[in-house]
Amino acid sequence: METHEFTASTVEEATAAASEKLGVPAEQLEIKVLDQSKGLFGKGTVRVQATLKQPAEEPAAEKAPEKPSRKPRATKAKPKEEAPQEPQAEAVVEVAAPPVSSGVVEEIVATQEDADAIIPRVEEVLAASGLEVNVRLKNMQSRYVNLEIDGEEAGYLIGRNGEVLNALQYLMNISISQSLNNGVRVTLDADDYRSQRETSLMRYAERIAQEVRNRREEAVLDPLPAFERRIIHKALSEIDGVTTYSEGEEPNRRVVIAPAEETAGKA
Repeated sequence: METHEFTASTVEEATAAASEKLGVPAEQLEIKVLDQSKGLFGKGTVRVQATLKQPAEEPAAEKAPEKPSRKPRATKAKPKEEAPQEPQAEAVVEVAAPPVSSGVVEEIVATQEDADAIIPRVEEVLAASGLEVNVRLKNMQSRYVNLEIDGEEAGYLIGRNGEVLNALQYLMNISISQSLNNGVRVTLDADDYRSQRETSLMRYAERIAQEVRNRREEAVLDPLPAFERRIIHKALSEIDGVTTYSEGEEPNRRVVIAPAEETAGKA
């Protein structure tokens, strides 16, 4: 058999060079890679040995694909076998899964177990502050675990208009929502501040409501947390001549007290 060696960047280029040099189609050459090396950035060289196929082998080489050519017809059955599997895979996505969500909103109710998990977290944060205070469970209402913080230094946790207490409560609820993940919330009170604040807010709201009725002009209150806005809405809901609504985005959401006829179209 006549053999020749060729060197190029790739096997394809070496084969093409052999085909051109020997004057025969690439199909009539047997290519054997003798050496292959890679250089910097992947560029390298390939040395191949090209051998002319024997004429007697040509028919065999041509017929070889023809004989198995009937077998692919048999292999076509494989895709047909796999085809039914694809819908099965889609069916495995479980069409029955959606009914799992009934759409019924269950009422969230705090339990003693929730309180037992929350109290140590609050105590841990307060211990880090260095304040001499105690934490006790006041009661549980709906989803809320209401805690009372008392002690000689509890007043430091209140701040101006309860800003410190509200901030602590906000942070604790973030922590609790991540750990419990059941919708339960905590409210913090210190030295009975919340009840005093509620009384103060109700009196303030009633005074502003009276001014709104007299002047026939709406009044916009300072930003308040959601639970304090609810106190005002509830306090003024039974007062004739005025109505309330909230506007703005947290944490700057405010209560607006307006003459009743001016808010007929407002939510």
